[in-house]
Amino acid sequence: MPNLNTNFCGIKSPNPFWLASAPPTNTGYQIMRAFEYGWGGAVWKTLGKQVKNVSSRLGAHYYNQQLIGFNNIELISDRSLNINFKEMNDVKYRFPNNALIASLMVETKEEWKNIIKMAEDAGADGLELNFGCPHGMCEKGMGSAVGQEPKILKELISWVIDFANIPVIVKLTPNISNINIPGEAAVQSGAHGLSLINTIKSITSVNLNLMIPNPIVKNISTNGGYSGAAVKPIALYMIGELSRNQNIKVPLCGIGGITNWQDAAEFIALGSTCVQICSAVMQNGYRIIEGLINGLSNFLYTKNMSSITELIGLAVPNFKNWNNLDKNYNTVAKINKTTCIECQLCYISCRDAGHQCIDLPFTKTNLNENNRIPIVQESKCVGCNLCKYVCPIENCITMHVK
Repeated sequence: MPNLNTNFCGIKSPNPFWLASAPPTNTGYQIMRAFEYGWGGAVWKTLGKQVKNVSSRLGAHYYNQQLIGFNNIELISDRSLNINFKEMNDVKYRFPNNALIASLMVETKEEWKNIIKMAEDAGADGLELNFGCPHGMCEKGMGSAVGQEPKILKELISWVIDFANIPVIVKLTPNISNINIPGEAAVQSGAHGLSLINTIKSITSVNLNLMIPNPIVKNISTNGGYSGAAVKPIALYMIGELSRNQNIKVPLCGIGGITNWQDAAEFIALGSTCVQICSAVMQNGYRIIEGLINGLSNFLYTKNMSSITELIGLAVPNFKNWNNLDKNYNTVAKINKTTCIECQLCYISCRDAGHQCIDLPFTKTNLNENNRIPIVQESKCVGCNLCKYVCPIENCITMHVK
């Protein structure tokens, strides 16, 4: 089978699947259980000055009764540094071949110096600087408040680079208009790698009986950080942006909405060396790692790739600006009459929100017509793909070059 070993800025792991810094990496007990299941690495829940968290902490976003995202207002670790670093040391002693990263967030230069030494003494393989948290900590001048200010970002990273003896990874916030700006600032300051994206500032729902956003803390609420399957498109775009940026020469670790091996493969194809996962674990537990490893291994095997490194960045050359697209390239939709179930969703969508190129095979004067399969008027079809995506039957509607 293909080799899944990864080397992310000098940090080795048996596979590219890491747990992101979040509730699933809050304790040594949890991370050891994850490593026993087969996870390649873990980023410890962010450490800094001990905080007091609130209750409740999670909101959720549903689509068609399916959970697709969390809104999280939990802050960094509320356990003492001594306890966390003692457990970190225990984990690294028991699992020396797994990647163990310390996520850190403090304020002053002296605090950075002290906590970096504690992390290194505990056996951490690398440091992930949390400059992306969009709630609570940013109100104290940390988290995304730093990630959104390139000058401050560069100064803090330079402190860490001076103090650290292990690789430094900067975790970027998506709450910014151009991801290249903080990405370049981090690289210019000496960061050995970048991880992205952190959560997106959000409110996922409002309790309409109480008129309070969720989650509710006593009788009020606040915005939180959004994660889960729904953020994947945003994360993929930002990974792709940095991968094709000639000024970004450091490895990337992709985060955001990864729920299966296909998602992971897409992040790797767009330039990620490894990936971090959180929300999918919160929904389904550590056991999902088996499907992730088997799925990615089988995919690489079918593509005749002997190593995961052969997949890294393969899609990047094909990610271009809009102006590079061929305006003379035309596709049209074709409906498979054998598999069509005559639901006519394609007709409704095309008529109301598309380009009115799908017709029905009967008229008001011929209502007894047995054939209810819609017909594509190819001369009108612009190849928008809408019909293909609303069709409930896989591959019933396909796009063909004119």
